[in-house]
Amino acid sequence: MTKQAGRSARDSVWREGRVRRGGRSGQPSGLDRQRITEASVRLLDAEGLAKFSMRRLAAELNVTAMSLYWYVDTKDDLLELALDATYAELRLPDPDHTDEDWREQLRALAAAYRGLLVRHPWLSPLAGRFLNIGPNSLAFSRVVQQVVRRAGLPAHGVTGAIAAVFQFVYGFGTIQGHFQARIADTGLSPEEYFEQAMSLVDEVPGTADVMKESKDLMAARGGDTVDEMLDRDFAFALDLLIAGIEAMVARG
Repeated sequence: MTKQAGRSARDSVWREGRVRRGGRSGQPSGLDRQRITEASVRLLDAEGLAKFSMRRLAAELNVTAMSLYWYVDTKDDLLELALDATYAELRLPDPDHTDEDWREQLRALAAAYRGLLVRHPWLSPLAGRFLNIGPNSLAFSRVVQQVVRRAGLPAHGVTGAIAAVFQFVYGFGTIQGHFQARIADTGLSPEEYFEQAMSLVDEVPGTADVMKESKDLMAARGGDTVDEMLDRDFAFALDLLIAGIEAMVARG
């Protein structure tokens, strides 16, 4: 059956034996795939996904754009490499340490993934674009599976539990990352931005009753800073999900 445009899975830079582009002589000196990947991550952090280009990266490395094609075939290859490189930042617990509580290991993994998404706001859209089969991503996925399996769920429930926890973390971290980027553009502190946003919403007709209830709830959760409020929300939501896993294990 022939491939149809838009219907086939994208190739991966990690596929063994993938045919590389040819036709050029004289490999450029001073470059390697690791250096290019590290520069890609720095550039994505500084300027975002929308501004990322091979030409911009070449300028950052002080080389020609064509020299980058010795190491990758496309810009997507670079993005896939950069995506996996960020997963190397995660400190993974050892799931074979059975004396450690799986709940605490799962909390540590969730907190680490949230931090990754916040530090690299460009990561979240790429996580759904690529297969995530690089070595660092696979190491993270494997540890998550092993930790959740130790909870005692039946095999058919493990992937659902992982989805519940890490899709929540993905959403929370993505929104927080975008929120922080928006604040950075204003030059305000998170607290100043939050107060201005709340004041603006108060001025919108018909929102007074809703905002009064929301402010009561926000006051009840505690926290003196925006970061503390977010941390409390994240920790409580994660506790709810872990309690749900425990309840399903108890149900048998």
